[in-house]
Amino acid sequence: MSEGKSYKLFSRPKFDSSSMVAVWNQDVSRLGPRVADYLTGQLEGRELGEIGPEGFFSLGGVTVEGDVAQFPESKFYRCRTEDFVIFKSDIPRFDWFGFVNLVLDIAEKYFKIKRIYTVGGIVLTSAHTTPRTLLSVVNSTAMKGVLDDYDIVHDMDYETREDQRPTFSSYLLWVAKMRDIPAACLWVPVPFYLMTVEDAQACKRVLEFLNRHLELNISFADIDRAVAEQNQKIAQARGQFPELDGYISKLESSLGLTADEGERLVKKIDELLGDNH
Repeated sequence: MSEGKSYKLFSRPKFDSSSMVAVWNQDVSRLGPRVADYLTGQLEGRELGEIGPEGFFSLGGVTVEGDVAQFPESKFYRCRTEDFVIFKSDIPRFDWFGFVNLVLDIAEKYFKIKRIYTVGGIVLTSAHTTPRTLLSVVNSTAMKGVLDDYDIVHDMDYETREDQRPTFSSYLLWVAKMRDIPAACLWVPVPFYLMTVEDAQACKRVLEFLNRHLELNISFADIDRAVAEQNQKIAQARGQFPELDGYISKLESSLGLTADEGERLVKKIDELLGDNH
Protein backbone atom coordinates (compact mmCIF):
# COMPACT_ATOMS: atom_id res chain seq x y z
CA MET A 1 0.00 0.00 0.00
CA SER A 2 1.30 3.48 -0.87
CA GLU A 3 3.03 5.03 2.12
CA GLY A 4 1.91 8.24 3.81
CA LYS A 5 -1.36 8.59 1.91
CA SER A 6 -4.73 8.52 3.63
CA TYR A 7 -7.82 6.60 2.65
CA LYS A 8 -10.91 5.38 4.44
CA LEU A 9 -13.17 2.39 3.79
CA PHE A 10 -16.77 2.62 4.97
CA SER A 11 -17.47 -1.08 4.43
CA ARG A 12 -15.61 -4.17 3.26
CA PRO A 13 -17.94 -6.45 1.33
CA LYS A 14 -16.45 -9.67 0.05
CA PHE A 15 -15.29 -9.61 -3.58
CA ASP A 16 -14.16 -12.65 -5.54
CA SER A 17 -13.44 -10.64 -8.69
CA SER A 18 -14.66 -7.30 -10.02
CA SER A 19 -14.47 -4.71 -12.80
CA MET A 20 -14.03 -1.00 -12.10
CA VAL A 21 -15.28 2.01 -14.06
CA ALA A 22 -13.26 5.15 -13.33
CA VAL A 23 -14.40 8.68 -14.23
CA TRP A 24 -13.02 12.17 -13.66
CA ASN A 25 -15.07 15.22 -12.72
CA GLN A 26 -13.03 17.39 -15.11
CA ASP A 27 -14.49 16.00 -18.32
CA VAL A 28 -15.99 17.30 -21.56
CA SER A 29 -19.74 17.74 -21.02
CA ARG A 30 -19.08 16.05 -17.65
CA LEU A 31 -19.71 12.83 -19.55
CA GLY A 32 -17.85 10.53 -17.15
CA PRO A 33 -19.47 11.91 -13.97
CA ARG A 34 -22.93 11.81 -15.56
CA VAL A 35 -22.42 8.15 -16.51
CA ALA A 36 -21.23 7.35 -12.98
CA ASP A 37 -24.14 9.20 -11.36
CA TYR A 38 -26.62 7.41 -13.60
CA LEU A 39 -25.15 4.01 -12.79
CA THR A 40 -25.04 4.60 -9.04
CA GLY A 41 -28.64 5.80 -9.16
CA GLN A 42 -29.91 2.88 -11.22
CA LEU A 43 -27.86 0.21 -9.42
CA GLU A 44 -28.35 1.40 -5.85
CA GLY A 45 -24.74 2.47 -5.53
CA ARG A 46 -23.35 2.96 -2.03
CA GLU A 47 -20.10 4.55 -0.96
CA LEU A 48 -17.35 2.04 -0.28
CA GLY A 49 -14.57 4.43 0.64
CA GLU A 50 -12.61 7.53 -0.24
CA ILE A 51 -9.07 8.79 -0.71
CA GLY A 52 -8.00 11.82 1.31
CA PRO A 53 -6.92 14.97 -0.57
CA GLU A 54 -3.63 15.43 1.29
CA GLY A 55 -0.65 15.30 -1.03
CA PHE A 56 -2.78 15.18 -4.17
CA PHE A 57 -4.87 18.36 -4.17
CA SER A 58 -4.29 21.99 -3.24
CA LEU A 59 -5.82 22.74 0.14
CA GLY A 60 -5.12 26.47 -0.05
CA GLY A 61 -8.29 27.36 -1.95
CA VAL A 62 -11.74 26.05 -2.75
CA THR A 63 -13.55 26.20 -6.10
CA VAL A 64 -17.02 27.77 -5.97
CA GLU A 65 -19.71 26.85 -8.51
CA GLY A 66 -23.23 28.26 -8.23
CA ASP A 67 -22.42 29.71 -4.78
CA VAL A 68 -21.58 26.19 -3.54
CA ALA A 69 -18.06 25.29 -2.38
CA GLN A 70 -16.59 22.40 -4.38
CA PHE A 71 -14.09 20.28 -2.46
CA PRO A 72 -11.96 17.67 -4.27
CA GLU A 73 -13.37 14.17 -3.84
CA SER A 74 -12.15 10.71 -4.75
CA LYS A 75 -14.72 8.03 -3.89
CA PHE A 76 -15.38 4.36 -4.55
CA TYR A 77 -18.95 3.05 -4.94
CA ARG A 78 -20.33 -0.47 -4.82
CA CYS A 79 -23.32 -1.19 -7.02
CA ARG A 80 -25.98 -3.77 -6.33
CA THR A 81 -23.88 -6.45 -8.00
CA GLU A 82 -20.84 -7.32 -5.93
CA ASP A 83 -18.60 -7.54 -8.97
CA PHE A 84 -18.87 -3.92 -10.14
CA VAL A 85 -17.14 -0.87 -8.60
CA ILE A 86 -17.24 2.79 -9.66
CA PHE A 87 -14.45 5.23 -8.87
CA LYS A 88 -15.37 8.90 -9.26
CA SER A 89 -12.71 11.50 -8.63
CA ASP A 90 -11.28 14.90 -9.36
CA ILE A 91 -8.00 14.77 -11.26
CA PRO A 92 -5.19 15.22 -8.72
CA ARG A 93 -3.03 18.30 -9.03
CA PHE A 94 0.06 16.65 -7.58
CA ASP A 95 1.73 13.23 -7.59
CA TRP A 96 -0.18 11.45 -10.33
CA PHE A 97 1.94 8.34 -9.92
CA GLY A 98 1.29 8.10 -6.18
CA PHE A 99 -2.44 8.73 -6.63
CA VAL A 100 -2.94 6.11 -9.34
CA ASN A 101 -0.94 3.54 -7.41
CA LEU A 102 -3.02 4.17 -4.29
CA VAL A 103 -6.24 3.74 -6.31
CA LEU A 104 -4.94 0.46 -7.72
CA ASP A 105 -3.63 -0.70 -4.32
CA ILE A 106 -7.10 -0.28 -2.83
CA ALA A 107 -8.87 -1.73 -5.87
CA GLU A 108 -6.69 -4.86 -5.94
CA LYS A 109 -6.48 -5.49 -2.21
CA TYR A 110 -10.09 -4.90 -1.22
CA PHE A 111 -12.16 -5.20 -4.43
CA LYS A 112 -10.14 -7.85 -6.34
CA ILE A 113 -10.17 -5.72 -9.49
CA LYS A 114 -9.39 -7.66 -12.67
CA ARG A 115 -10.31 -5.07 -15.34
CA ILE A 116 -10.58 -1.29 -15.47
CA TYR A 117 -12.53 1.00 -17.80
CA THR A 118 -12.24 4.78 -17.84
CA VAL A 119 -14.93 6.95 -19.44
CA GLY A 120 -14.47 10.36 -21.00
CA GLY A 121 -15.59 12.77 -23.70
CA ILE A 122 -13.52 14.33 -26.46
CA VAL A 123 -14.49 17.45 -28.41
CA LEU A 124 -15.46 17.00 -32.06
CA THR A 125 -16.45 19.54 -34.70
CA SER A 126 -19.54 17.59 -35.76
CA ALA A 127 -23.29 18.09 -35.51
CA HIS A 128 -25.40 16.59 -32.73
CA THR A 129 -27.32 14.67 -35.39
CA THR A 130 -24.21 12.56 -36.07
CA PRO A 131 -24.41 9.12 -34.40
CA ARG A 132 -22.06 8.84 -31.43
CA THR A 133 -19.09 6.52 -31.88
CA LEU A 134 -17.45 4.68 -29.00
CA LEU A 135 -13.67 4.77 -29.24
CA SER A 136 -11.17 2.96 -27.08
CA VAL A 137 -7.49 2.79 -26.25
CA VAL A 138 -6.33 -0.40 -24.50
CA ASN A 139 -3.21 -1.31 -22.56
CA SER A 140 -2.97 -4.98 -23.55
CA THR A 141 -3.83 -7.50 -26.23
CA ALA A 142 -5.99 -9.24 -23.62
CA MET A 143 -8.19 -6.18 -23.26
CA LYS A 144 -8.32 -5.73 -27.03
CA GLY A 145 -9.66 -9.28 -27.26
CA VAL A 146 -12.33 -8.48 -24.66
CA LEU A 147 -13.61 -5.59 -26.80
CA ASP A 148 -13.50 -7.43 -30.13
CA ASP A 149 -17.12 -8.57 -29.79
CA TYR A 150 -18.46 -5.02 -29.47
CA ASP A 151 -19.07 -2.14 -31.86
CA ILE A 152 -16.09 -0.15 -30.64
CA VAL A 153 -13.27 1.47 -32.59
CA HIS A 154 -10.15 0.17 -30.85
CA ASP A 155 -7.50 0.28 -33.54
CA MET A 156 -6.69 3.97 -33.14
CA ASP A 157 -3.12 5.25 -33.40
CA TYR A 158 -2.74 7.95 -30.78
CA GLU A 159 0.36 9.51 -29.27
CA THR A 160 0.59 12.44 -26.87
CA ARG A 161 2.63 15.34 -28.20
CA GLU A 162 5.99 15.82 -26.52
CA ASP A 163 4.96 19.25 -25.21
CA GLN A 164 1.73 17.94 -23.66
CA ARG A 165 0.99 15.95 -20.56
CA PRO A 166 -0.92 12.70 -21.24
CA THR A 167 -4.57 12.52 -20.24
CA PHE A 168 -5.11 11.19 -16.75
CA SER A 169 -6.96 8.18 -18.18
CA SER A 170 -3.96 7.36 -20.39
CA TYR A 171 -1.70 7.68 -17.37
CA LEU A 172 -3.87 5.23 -15.42
CA LEU A 173 -3.66 2.75 -18.32
CA TRP A 174 0.13 2.97 -18.25
CA VAL A 175 0.38 2.30 -14.52
CA ALA A 176 -2.21 -0.49 -14.74
CA LYS A 177 -0.16 -2.13 -17.51
CA MET A 178 2.90 -2.18 -15.22
CA ARG A 179 0.76 -4.10 -12.73
CA ASP A 180 -0.64 -6.49 -15.38
CA ILE A 181 -4.20 -5.15 -15.00
CA PRO A 182 -6.07 -5.06 -18.35
CA ALA A 183 -7.59 -1.62 -18.85
CA ALA A 184 -9.29 0.46 -21.53
CA CYS A 185 -10.06 4.14 -22.00
CA LEU A 186 -13.56 4.57 -23.48
CA TRP A 187 -14.02 7.85 -25.34
CA VAL A 188 -17.10 9.35 -26.99
CA PRO A 189 -16.78 12.34 -29.34
CA VAL A 190 -19.05 15.17 -28.15
CA PRO A 191 -20.11 17.99 -30.51
CA PHE A 192 -18.19 21.07 -29.41
CA TYR A 193 -21.36 23.09 -28.82
CA LEU A 194 -22.57 20.52 -26.28
CA MET A 195 -19.33 20.44 -24.28
CA THR A 196 -20.69 22.72 -21.53
CA VAL A 197 -24.10 20.99 -21.32
CA GLU A 198 -25.18 17.37 -21.11
CA ASP A 199 -24.86 15.26 -24.25
CA ALA A 200 -27.57 12.67 -23.59
CA GLN A 201 -26.69 10.69 -26.70
CA ALA A 202 -23.05 10.35 -25.65
CA CYS A 203 -24.13 9.16 -22.19
CA LYS A 204 -26.39 6.55 -23.74
CA ARG A 205 -23.63 5.27 -26.04
CA VAL A 206 -21.34 4.51 -23.10
CA LEU A 207 -24.12 3.13 -20.93
CA GLU A 208 -25.29 0.75 -23.66
CA PHE A 209 -21.84 -0.81 -23.84
CA LEU A 210 -21.42 -1.11 -20.06
CA ASN A 211 -24.94 -2.49 -19.71
CA ARG A 212 -24.29 -5.26 -22.21
CA HIS A 213 -20.68 -5.99 -21.26
CA LEU A 214 -21.16 -6.03 -17.49
CA GLU A 215 -24.69 -7.51 -17.68
CA LEU A 216 -26.24 -4.72 -15.60
CA ASN A 217 -29.82 -5.18 -16.85
CA ILE A 218 -30.62 -1.47 -17.02
CA SER A 219 -33.62 -0.03 -18.85
CA PHE A 220 -32.87 3.16 -20.76
CA ALA A 221 -36.39 4.56 -21.09
CA ASP A 222 -35.43 7.72 -19.20
CA ILE A 223 -32.25 8.19 -21.24
CA ASP A 224 -34.25 7.75 -24.45
CA ARG A 225 -36.63 10.47 -23.25
CA ALA A 226 -33.70 12.78 -22.47
CA VAL A 227 -32.24 12.22 -25.95
CA ALA A 228 -35.60 12.91 -27.60
CA GLU A 229 -36.20 16.04 -25.51
CA GLN A 230 -32.74 17.42 -26.27
CA ASN A 231 -33.14 16.82 -30.00
CA GLN A 232 -36.61 18.38 -29.93
CA LYS A 233 -35.37 21.52 -28.17
CA ILE A 234 -32.57 21.97 -30.68
CA ALA A 235 -34.92 21.29 -33.60
CA GLN A 236 -37.37 23.92 -32.31
CA ALA A 237 -34.54 26.41 -31.86
CA ARG A 238 -33.37 25.78 -35.42
CA GLY A 239 -36.85 26.68 -36.62
CA GLN A 240 -36.92 29.86 -34.54
CA PHE A 241 -33.36 31.05 -35.20
CA PRO A 242 -32.23 30.78 -38.85
CA GLU A 243 -28.67 31.73 -37.88
CA LEU A 244 -28.47 28.75 -35.50
CA ASP A 245 -29.91 26.45 -38.15
CA GLY A 246 -27.32 27.70 -40.63
CA TYR A 247 -24.43 26.88 -38.31
CA ILE A 248 -25.66 23.36 -37.59
CA SER A 249 -26.47 22.76 -41.26
CA LYS A 250 -22.87 23.61 -42.11
CA LEU A 251 -21.64 21.04 -39.62
CA GLU A 252 -24.06 18.45 -40.98
CA SER A 253 -22.53 19.08 -44.43
CA SER A 254 -19.01 18.64 -43.01
CA LEU A 255 -18.28 22.33 -43.46
CA GLY A 256 -16.31 24.20 -40.85
CA LEU A 257 -17.36 27.27 -38.87
CA THR A 258 -15.34 30.37 -38.19
CA ALA A 259 -14.22 30.97 -34.61
CA ASP A 260 -16.88 33.67 -34.26
CA GLU A 261 -19.62 31.40 -35.62
CA GLY A 262 -18.56 28.62 -33.28
CA GLU A 263 -18.66 30.93 -30.27
CA ARG A 264 -22.14 32.16 -31.14
CA LEU A 265 -23.37 28.59 -31.60
CA VAL A 266 -21.96 27.53 -28.22
CA LYS A 267 -23.52 30.57 -26.52
CA LYS A 268 -26.95 29.95 -28.04
CA ILE A 269 -26.97 26.25 -27.15
CA ASP A 270 -25.84 27.04 -23.62
CA GLU A 271 -28.74 29.50 -23.28
CA LEU A 272 -31.09 26.85 -24.58
CA LEU A 273 -29.86 23.75 -22.74
CA GLY A 274 -27.80 25.06 -19.81
CA ASP A 275 -28.39 23.92 -16.23
CA ASN A 276 -30.76 26.81 -15.59
CA HIS A 277 -33.21 25.48 -18.23
